[in-house]
Amino acid sequence: MIKYEYQYSDITEKIIGCAMEVHKALGNGFQEVIYQRALEIEFINQGLSFEREKDMPVYYKGNQIGMRRVDFLVEGIISVEIKAISMLENIQLAQAINYLEAYDLEIGLLINFGAKSLEFKRVINQKFKQNQQRVN
Repeated sequence: MIKYEYQYSDITEKIIGCAMEVHKALGNGFQEVIYQRALEIEFINQGLSFEREKDMPVYYKGNQIGMRRVDFLVEGIISVEIKAISMLENIQLAQAINYLEAYDLEIGLLINFGAKSLEFKRVINQKFKQNQQRVN
């Protein structure tokens, strides 16, 4: 399931395992905040460092232009976006990639607890290595 040649696969594997544990216990049908709170407990149990609902700067051409809140920032490097919808669609995936680019982060996870089976997508910021030095 996890491709170990991927950057940070050890951490993303732990995050996905935590999400699976939450989905196994709660199933689908709750609001996002319920899954966030349960996932927070699992992250603590797994020894993952994280910030929940962290305000992240949004950048445009190296300039900070605003702020947006990420559901979780895990180990200071991985964005985790939580959904509780019946099915992930391309719009949510595109949004998660856009957030990575705006946050200037390399790797993220999009996790959906709303489907009958847990859905997750690993997203990569293809522009990460090309980003310029920030100008404030």
